[in-house]
Amino acid sequence: MRPMLLEFPDDPGCDALDRQYMLGGALLVAPVFSDDGTVDYYLPAGEWTHFLTGAVVQGGGWRREQHDYLSLPLLVRPNSAIVVGNEETRPDYDYTTGFTLRVYGMTDGGRAATAITDADGAVVVRFTVARDGQTVTVTWEGAPADWSVLLVGVDAVDQVDGGSVEQTAAGTRVTAAAGSTALTISLPNVD
Repeated sequence: MRPMLLEFPDDPGCDALDRQYMLGGALLVAPVFSDDGTVDYYLPAGEWTHFLTGAVVQGGGWRREQHDYLSLPLLVRPNSAIVVGNEETRPDYDYTTGFTLRVYGMTDGGRAATAITDADGAVVVRFTVARDGQTVTVTWEGAPADWSVLLVGVDAVDQVDGGSVEQTAAGTRVTAAAGSTALTISLPNVD
């Protein structure tokens, strides 16, 4: 957990924030403290993506939202990659198998890095995601198994080297082929 001031030192809107925080470098969390579910929070500049709904939100100011007991403002920073496991019934399982690497808001020149650790905290898989023009490259070190990349909010891709493509409601899923060591994804040109 990091205070907003430390994560965004050049944004004066973050100077006095004490009810929201960054969870790691990618997730902004704004807890709901009111009985009626109303929450006011500050969102720094950029196109943020709501982790639970996939909605894209423009930052750079204050927001007021209504939430129930099963939701809260949980927003992903642009140029982020988050590993999401496939097991929902227990916390101790093989994290390197059957997961999804979710990629959010990759801008031209953007880079994201993330890692999977074992139960002792040792890094067993390390991912790097980079975008150069209309090409997104995903590379990794380690031996992940039965996994995929989800380009959140991306409706289509032109071509993929190193994997197969599936369109989902949340975005484009690319499943890495067995034995591949990198994925190269060509995005369509937007005119």
